[in-house]
Amino acid sequence: MAFSSTITSYSKAGDKMVTRGTYTNGNGETGGDIDTGLAICEFIQLQPSGSSVIATAPVVNETLPVAGSAVTVVTADNEDGYWRAEGY
Repeated sequence: MAFSSTITSYSKAGDKMVTRGTYTNGNGETGGDIDTGLAICEFIQLQPSGSSVIATAPVVNETLPVAGSAVTVVTADNEDGYWRAEGY
């Protein structure tokens, strides 16, 4: 299974849009592109899920702000988690 992400909610904070979602890695996968649903992503936060400690923190492999349709992230092998993005 390849890397995938899903938007789970949209909201507004002042003049910014906020989207939230999940990401899933298959075995052997170490990241991919998150479609935030935003035209411009100014901030994105990644939070791994699960009950064990992770060896490496997930990172955003972009210089923000960036087009929100493809925010590249790098994660540990087979890591799933949550994300939250802000922008326009």
